[in-house]
Amino acid sequence: MAHPAPTREDAPAAPHAEGRTRYADDLYSWVQEQVALLRAGRVDALDLDNIAEELSDVGLSEYHRLTSAVEIVLLHMLKWDHQPERRSRSWTLSIAEHRERILIPLRKSPGLRSSLDEAQRDGFRLGRLGAARQMRRSPKTLPAECPYSWDDILNRPFEVDVDR
Repeated sequence: MAHPAPTREDAPAAPHAEGRTRYADDLYSWVQEQVALLRAGRVDALDLDNIAEELSDVGLSEYHRLTSAVEIVLLHMLKWDHQPERRSRSWTLSIAEHRERILIPLRKSPGLRSSLDEAQRDGFRLGRLGAARQMRRSPKTLPAECPYSWDDILNRPFEVDVDR
């Protein structure tokens, strides 16, 4: 049986001197204290295990931000291709917005580029399910693998007939 991922509440109490905030009790205050200790060069007093955990979470957060934007672009691309009669300015603008949301983390964290294939796979799985739900059809009616290249995802033109 799989065990749920540990949460901050499950974290072991960090060794701390009297008056210091425990990681599991108040994350914000704990962070402020750790920053102050680091800036003061008090490396020996840092809560290294929990700092490492937080840094890992920051990296995952950036990846999830990228994947979420990819998901929305792919969801709309699938809807665009499989429901041409429903195409709208809203879809076009959502694609444009989420393309920007893909580019921002890639610009701010270039190391994410090494995870683009994985982000595309993860984003497509979620986008496919979302598109199927919104189109009220089985996911089996949509491609099982992402039919779009990164060039498509970032650059394919989407224009709506203004008469609609």
